[in-house]
Amino acid sequence: MPSVTRIGAYRFFFYNNEGTEPPHIHVQHEQSLAKFWLDPLALAASTGFASHELRRIEGIIAKNQVSFLESWREFFDR
Repeated sequence: MPSVTRIGAYRFFFYNNEGTEPPHIHVQHEQSLAKFWLDPLALAASTGFASHELRRIEGIIAKNQVSFLESWREFFDR
């Protein structure tokens, strides 16, 4: 699973077998995981994150949305 970046306590990554899905990013902090669609930006799934933390993560993703989409396309050759 390629890591895209770490921002603060969060690791942003995608799984290499998910190239048939729409662009998205996974985020992990300790045992908490979430998945966000990138275009349009929306929460897809979450386990372990509090709602205020998900809002913070969504803001981080919004600021980095273009680079996350570029990383997705480069990796999956889209």
